[in-house]
Amino acid sequence: MLDALASHLESVAALAPNWGLALVFVFMAIESSFIPFPSEVVMIPAGFLAFRGEMTLGSPWPDAALALLAGTLGSLLGAFVNYWLAIAVGRPFLHKYGKWFFLDEKTLDRAEEIFRRYGDATTFVCRLLPAIRQLISLPAGLARMPKGRFAFFTALGAGFWNLVLLSAGAAIGHGTSELTYAELVVEGKRMVSAHGVWIALAAAAIIALWWGVSSAVKRSGDKTTP
Repeated sequence: MLDALASHLESVAALAPNWGLALVFVFMAIESSFIPFPSEVVMIPAGFLAFRGEMTLGSPWPDAALALLAGTLGSLLGAFVNYWLAIAVGRPFLHKYGKWFFLDEKTLDRAEEIFRRYGDATTFVCRLLPAIRQLISLPAGLARMPKGRFAFFTALGAGFWNLVLLSAGAAIGHGTSELTYAELVVEGKRMVSAHGVWIALAAAAIIALWWGVSSAVKRSGDKTTP
């Protein structure tokens, strides 16, 4: 599937100087909704093109920052599509008819189980996991997770993952320019997989930092409560 998508999107990459950021936003919104679409075919090439000065501004760092912002905002929009969809149609509808919308019942059950067991922070962690990345927004909607917390954790997880993919694309752009679109995506995926341990440790550090800050704020609030 990834190779097929990459071959189709190669011609779209030619639009990057004028429409790159808009395309990143749109495709990442699709990726984050219930439509199966791998983020690797968007964010890895975006990092590659940004580093080579072939995005909107023609300057690596500003283009990379804007691509990260566009990708994260797109991911957030797609996640809210799932969030509101779950609230609108409810659990019985999703389980009965979800298969017609690329929503596998077994995977839905797994996403809901993870959310019930580990709480709000799963909307951050699961943004880093294939298959369940998009679907974790559904149990968040079913549980009526507060929209502010949902937006925060989703944006944090999506932003972290997008940064990883952008960095892979930029690293490839630094080393070579003679790659097809499909080869670029495959090499980027290989690079991300090779550094999986460090990515996991960075994600764990973010979670630990969040819980530490959250606990400190809570303790401070308890002390000031009469």
